[in-house]
Parts: sequence; structure tokens; C-alpha cells
Amino acid sequence: MPLHTFILNGKPVSVDVEDDVRLLWVLRDVLGVTGPKYGCGLGVCQACTSHINGKAFNPCSVPVKDIHPTDEVTTIEGLPATVGKDLHPMQEAWLEYDVAQCGYCQPGQIMAAVAKVRQARAAGHEIGEADFDEIRNICRCGTYHRIREAIKAGAKNF
Repeated sequence: MPLHTFILNGKPVSVDVEDDVRLLWVLRDVLGVTGPKYGCGLGVCQACTSHINGKAFNPCSVPVKDIHPTDEVTTIEGLPATVGKDLHPMQEAWLEYDVAQCGYCQPGQIMAAVAKVRQARAAGHEIGEADFDEIRNICRCGTYHRIREAIKAGAKNF
């Protein structure tokens, strides 16, 4: 089988899997990183949202062959290290605003929120309603109001 190498949560990893295996399965089944959740496997629910080179993406839709050795994949497990703390400010806001009910979608929600805040700032503005409307992660418990409030609070601290 082919060897695939990339950077995961700040550390280089190599996996010996077929080219067409989706990155979500590499993360969960091969590397034991279970933060990105399997929801639909089609990139629709976005429960698996992680970052590649700082941008949100859905590893359920990406074959491992498309990941390059210099690509940096960050999952919820590696997010705190991006700010050098035990918890990322967005995770702290999630706790403060008691966002989670079942919690299944929360890693993906947080990863999407962090990427959206970074994207808004790169565009020269703070996150606003139009940005919130672009976040498509599904929460089956319907905590969208608390999600938005937590994103606003978390954005103030990073």
C-alpha cells in the first residue's frame, strides 16, 4: 500500500493506506483521532469539520491521496495548541454559553467557527451575520442561537 505523510496537530505522521481511503477514516480508524465525527460521509452535515492549512474542510470528502506532506491538518484535539493554551478561546466560549446538548456536532461546529472568524478577519472585518449564514454545520439539537452567541464571545478572545 502507498505511504501517505502529512502534519497532524503539529506532528508529522505517516500512514500506509490505499489512495482512495477518505481522510476521516485515516484520522479515526488508523490514527485514533476521534474528534472529527462521522455524520453523513458526504460533506453535508459537516460533523467532521477540521482544518487543512488553517481553513475549514471536511475530511469525509477528501481522499488521503489529496493530502500532501506539507499539509497541516488540525482537528479539535490540536486546536488548543494553535493558541498555546489548554483550551482554545472558542472552546472556552462553548462551555461558558453551555452550547452542547448531545455534543456530537460540537467539534465540527467549533472548528468551523474558528475558521470563519479567521476568514472574516483576513477580509478585514469581524464576524457578522453574513458570515454566520455561511456556516453550514448541522446541529440536530438545534442550539444555533447559543452557537452564534458563543462564536461572538470566542472571537473576542483570539
